Amino acid sequence: MNGKQEKMVSIYKNIGETPLEALERFRATRPDLEGIPMTYAGRLDPLAEGELLILIGEECKQKEKYLGLDKEYEVEIVCGISTDTYDALGLVTDVRDERLVHDLNTVDFSKYVGRFLQEYPAYSSKTVDGIQLHERARNNELPDEMPTKEVEIYSIVQVGKASNILSLELKQRIFSNIALVHGDFRQEEIKRRWEEVFSRSTLVEKGESWPRITIRVKCSSGTYMRSLVHRIGADLKVGAFALNIKRTKVYLPTSGI
Repeated sequence: MNGKQEKMVSIYKNIGETPLEALERFRATRPDLEGIPMTYAGRLDPLAEGELLILIGEECKQKEKYLGLDKEYEVEIVCGISTDTYDALGLVTDVRDERLVHDLNTVDFSKYVGRFLQEYPAYSSKTVDGIQLHERARNNELPDEMPTKEVEIYSIVQVGKASNILSLELKQRIFSNIALVHGDFRQEEIKRRWEEVFSRSTLVEKGESWPRITIRVKCSSGTYMRSLVHRIGADLKVGAFALNIKRTKVYLPTSGI
């Protein structure tokens, strides 16, 4: 490697990867960094994709200063279906035949802008008494009062017009994305539940479709897009889940970090 060693690089985490898998994929492309410690700053769920910061060498000791950086996401929302993880890698908990009672293009997303306490999702890595919430959720041992974090959403804008996604396309995307995920994330049970959804009343064959909309969100660190989608679905009274979450930007200080 010529010149000064990097202290931080931004890589693209693919759908299906954990942040650690993305880091190891990067490490494999950089034999010049063999033996040098690395870590990632800022988690992304397995089905999420986008910008992931990798800290190199001594910069690993400075991880805390990277964890508070603002982020930007594009989130594809599908209405009418709810899951226990608030995304496609979860057990379906509710399906609404009525879909929507009004046009998605009329939703006022500005009401979600501002500072508020956001409850951690049950399926997250937040620890309570030394045990991560996702472990507690799988053992039916969630605390009576879920932990919260103060977060801030600076802006939400709609990307393009709302549309419908056919059940056939939705099924193909969900199953192909789940197939990319390694490790134990309840995949077999999740796929069985999705199969039940798509087999009801031959939805796929009948060309049934689901309302969807994409939003771009600028927010503070630690804001869960899955939880935001769940909140939007609850407000629409039909439920919703995040079909795709893409981190499009991490806002580094203009003076460098």
